[in-house]
Amino acid sequence: MIDCDVPTEGRNPRTVDVDVLPTIEVLRLINAEDSLVPAAVGAVLPEIARLVDWAVEALRAGGRVHYFGAGTSGRLAVMDAAELPPTFGLWGRVVAHHAGGSGALSQAIEGVEDDAELGARDAADVRPGDIAVGIAASGRTPYVVGALRAAQRIGARTALISANPGAPFAAEVDVHIGLATGPEVITGSTRMKAGTATKMVLNAFSTTLMIRLGRTYSNLMVSVNALNDKLRARLVRILTEATGMDAAICEAALSEAGGDTRVALVSLLGEVPAARATRALQECHGGVREALAMLRAS
Repeated sequence: MIDCDVPTEGRNPRTVDVDVLPTIEVLRLINAEDSLVPAAVGAVLPEIARLVDWAVEALRAGGRVHYFGAGTSGRLAVMDAAELPPTFGLWGRVVAHHAGGSGALSQAIEGVEDDAELGARDAADVRPGDIAVGIAASGRTPYVVGALRAAQRIGARTALISANPGAPFAAEVDVHIGLATGPEVITGSTRMKAGTATKMVLNAFSTTLMIRLGRTYSNLMVSVNALNDKLRARLVRILTEATGMDAAICEAALSEAGGDTRVALVSLLGEVPAARATRALQECHGGVREALAMLRAS
């Protein structure tokens, strides 16, 4: 029986004949439904902005951001958290908790998403001042609800990302990012539009968070360290783009900075030794522009 209280479980009137259409028409239908996702994300940008600002505050105070999800939602959370360290150099500060653990990433484990107590146990790592973000297309997955309620009791701020703008549980969290993606091409297959929208929200949230934390300079990745020759060459190119200086000068600065791109950049633009650039970054929570402004004011 279709659950009419959850939009993603409704039957899509535009795709009822999808199984008798030619291949290209099936693809066009899927593409047409996917084209609705950006507008759904655009409608919740104020809520995402609120969550970003809270997360900036939490991370600068030494806290963490925790994702909680099951199934597709949990896998998307794991992916987002896993990609932040190599891209932005932020390790162990945005963490994902997937119902069933690593074993459930490649193969579904029955029952874990319905276990509210498991969610509460997985939230044991949450600390006061942290941010707990639950991800559930229905907006009511017991694992996610259990985790967020436990996080609230601990003293963390909570957020829910769902594809159910009218989710009753939304009233219990600090911010609800309710995506109106509507019924799926295949009824209930939330790996489709709901999953795509969730991925867009996570990309926007975590990337904006990294920008606000100063992990970029302009639109350049400057928080990656030179761990191998390929990366070193890429980072030298980034430094030349950011400074307009010769590649040899940038390579020397990167070496003096021990492969730390932000230190090299602040050293070059601030015209200070790497040791002074390091201290400036530490005093400014790692923000390049803030460190440069402090050096220029001193």
